[in-house]
Amino acid sequence: MTTNFVSPIKLNQRLNKSLMLSSRQIGWKGILVEQYQNSPTPSETELPALSDHLLNLPLGHPVHLTQKRDDRLHESIVQKGDTIFVPAGQPSYWRCQGSETYQPTLHIHLKPELITQVAETSEFDREQINLVNCFCKQDLHLQHIAMLLLAELKSGGMMGQLYVESLTQVLVIHLLRHYSTFTQTITSQNRSLTNAQLQRAIDYIHTHLDRDLSLVEIAGVINISPTYFASLFKSTTGISPHQYVIKQRVEQAKLMLLTTDLAIADIALQVGFSSQSHLTQHFKRLTRMTPKQVR
Repeated sequence: MTTNFVSPIKLNQRLNKSLMLSSRQIGWKGILVEQYQNSPTPSETELPALSDHLLNLPLGHPVHLTQKRDDRLHESIVQKGDTIFVPAGQPSYWRCQGSETYQPTLHIHLKPELITQVAETSEFDREQINLVNCFCKQDLHLQHIAMLLLAELKSGGMMGQLYVESLTQVLVIHLLRHYSTFTQTITSQNRSLTNAQLQRAIDYIHTHLDRDLSLVEIAGVINISPTYFASLFKSTTGISPHQYVIKQRVEQAKLMLLTTDLAIADIALQVGFSSQSHLTQHFKRLTRMTPKQVR
């Protein structure tokens, strides 16, 4: 029997939501982040199985929400700070009693193949993974990741693809640990890059600092998967690839501030920052000085 899956666009048409912001035009890989306005009118709908895993995070006033899935009924007053996680693959029923005003909500769609890829390169046995439905759970760590993704969406992707990929990987690992059943395996062996692998990756980063680098691009230099590379890079160096790239961009900018007469805005672009303010933000965080003070 063929399963009829529902896409993110059709999902929100059925739920009577108005799209405000979407990462669809930015082209983030494996993840779709969208902010909606929920209609204040009551709604009720039967949904076919989702094609993606869905995180639903309310951002407004409390509303009365009912969900039925796998013959289990969930009902609660959902409010800002609550997390609703709906795995792909099963139909569900939803009823919202409505509210006095339009309510903002954040939707994060994750491709099932992304979950599998991260699991294969982490401490999880992919054969034992079963993501589970979760209705109205307070999860401060997940909320923090989600708000960082929303901020990046509102900025138009200012921090770049590597930043989003790093956040996405952290999010997926959190879901695997806290929203699934899994068999933990011992993976202590071969959990670091070889000196040659690390040097090739670092050389590539330094050569292409001015580009919007991605995990796929850097990992391809040493022919391993992006998620496995990110894990091995951090275990080898102590920091994530994104943090390393930011640090190197700041160091290169500092050198150019001291040895050239280029405008700060030009230096920012040459070392890979999206703007002078983007450079200043990270420069001050890492050096406790502004670029102007260094110059």
